[in-house]
Amino acid sequence: MGDDAPTQVPRSFAHDRSRSVLGSGPRVFAEAKAAFAKWAQFDLGWVRVANPEARIEVGEIVAVEVRSLGLWTLNLSRIVATLDKPNQFGFIYATTEMHVEDGEERFLLRVEATGEVFYELEAVSRPRSLLARIGYPVTRHFQHRFARDSHRRTLESVASLIPN
Repeated sequence: MGDDAPTQVPRSFAHDRSRSVLGSGPRVFAEAKAAFAKWAQFDLGWVRVANPEARIEVGEIVAVEVRSLGLWTLNLSRIVATLDKPNQFGFIYATTEMHVEDGEERFLLRVEATGEVFYELEAVSRPRSLLARIGYPVTRHFQHRFARDSHRRTLESVASLIPN
């Protein structure tokens, strides 16, 4: 999942990819990086980072609270890779035993040759907890909702940081 090669997905794992355009130019890329550093892509109302002081660094634990079906759960993941290049910025985190899912997720900002800035989200996962396995269709619904809302929120964050 760390490069542009096709992701090898183990059997029994779901593979989700989504991509959205945030705008164009170096200013958009810089503001998108700033939004990532503030965990804006998780600031969804029903999802939030419980330790917003966490830095995007290998080894850092990211604690994500999720409200689904009226209950809050706390899910811990560890950042296992980071990327900071002139045209790409992001990270991959792997779930820990303290997560309802088993897998990895990549959050990437990419500047194309056209100057357009994209937010790419890729996840490879399967249910870990008994409740997530029993409620697999519901779990998948919330995974898709997260991706959709995360793209929307990141675009809103970037737009709000760029003066008119």
